[in-house]
Amino acid sequence: MPVPKKRTTKSKRDKRRFNIFLRKPLLVKCKKCGKEVLSHTVCSFCGYYKGREVIDVLGKLDRKEKKKREKEIKVKEEKEEKPKTRDRPLDWKALSKKRK
Repeated sequence: MPVPKKRTTKSKRDKRRFNIFLRKPLLVKCKKCGKEVLSHTVCSFCGYYKGREVIDVLGKLDRKEKKKREKEIKVKEEKEEKPKTRDRPLDWKALSKKRK
């Protein structure tokens, strides 16, 4: 039976094992609800994939959970629809004033 001629050093062993580790899954945000999901998969929270509904997630929930989930989705959609705008337009005089 073969036996190694020399002992393998710790550094040599660790260099070999350097690439053996678990990687974190790459997650993307769902365009509909904003939850993190694996890419190219249906969102388990809202049931949408590529902008269209694939699974009716709300149909499988009971009344209490369904109401809660609808409220969360509605708040998320309203938040995305409202762009941040200022009341008055910016001008050079307002920008040049020092803030206190």
